[in-house]
Amino acid sequence: MNETSAPADETAWITGGADLDILFREFSRFSTLESFHPDCLVPLAAKGLNHAHIRVEGSGMLLRLPRLSAFGFAPGENLAYQSACFARAGPSNIVPTLHGKLVPQAGIPWGALIVDRITGSTPKLPDDLPLIAQSLAAVHSLPLPGETLPLLVHRDPVQATLEVITAQARFLDDAGLDPESRRQLDEEISRALSDIPAGPGHPVTLVGTDTHPGNFLVDRKGRAIFLDLEKMLYGSPAIDLAHATIYTSTMWDPDIATALTAEQTALFHDAYFDALPTELGDRIRPWTGPMRRLTWLRTMTWFAKWRAESTGDSSWSAALRQSGHREALERRFNDYFDPANMERVRKGLGATSREREP
Repeated sequence: MNETSAPADETAWITGGADLDILFREFSRFSTLESFHPDCLVPLAAKGLNHAHIRVEGSGMLLRLPRLSAFGFAPGENLAYQSACFARAGPSNIVPTLHGKLVPQAGIPWGALIVDRITGSTPKLPDDLPLIAQSLAAVHSLPLPGETLPLLVHRDPVQATLEVITAQARFLDDAGLDPESRRQLDEEISRALSDIPAGPGHPVTLVGTDTHPGNFLVDRKGRAIFLDLEKMLYGSPAIDLAHATIYTSTMWDPDIATALTAEQTALFHDAYFDALPTELGDRIRPWTGPMRRLTWLRTMTWFAKWRAESTGDSSWSAALRQSGHREALERRFNDYFDPANMERVRKGLGATSREREP
């Protein structure tokens, strides 16, 4: 991640609600550093919503502290799930190495993972898209384990995604949408529910789920390292491809913000399928277009849910967020739900994967 030390008055946000003294005590039990003192723990001004990050000076390690669970897990279950995500994705060699964890306790309410600190740069779009494509191919090519637990499994990724969209769509009435934005969204949801994609058996692989470009860092070896693994599960690789390239993803991180053209998206797919075993690629290819539309709907309805719940006292409450993050989310919301932007995005939701030449 790109690192900058944060101002002292943001400590509650940037430490994920953890007590730095207790973090120091607990990491001291894990650490083998010859010289380790409280000042070695340096909170970072992270851009993400779900985690805080603390650099451990002199160790090459990072403390990754959850603020909540994206899947609604209790703290201990959440930490175990995230540990499993790192372990399952490790053989791909495009994720940070997990070294250990600090269990949830008083002063560290959600616990912490101890992972490699990746030194690198934010991806540049569209130039670094092939690196992201190759990294996704490395994850998707991993063999399925005999036992998938504790990771979730979407045996029917289409139905699982539709269920998420339907559940989140219940918040549309309270999201304060422009009537034209609501009309467009209702039209796409109706289309998705009535025109369920058909095709060969949907391939299920290990997937990153939250694969927007801002969740990657290009390291010194030229690899796109995937950083945010907490939502990994066994599901549709086509969703990962969509989430790496749709407008709501490529505009999410202000340091990346790029609206990709159809040609740039097609080149991304070319790089991905070139890096994938042919048989697996042939099974994934028919789903790239259909899952692109469903992924956009999943993202848009999530934003509607966030807008509705941010006014209450849930874990998404605006009162629990740093002001800068709340304002950034509002800017994204207004941009994503702008009727003209929605219309333009909808026109690009068709198939984007080129057919493999015989």
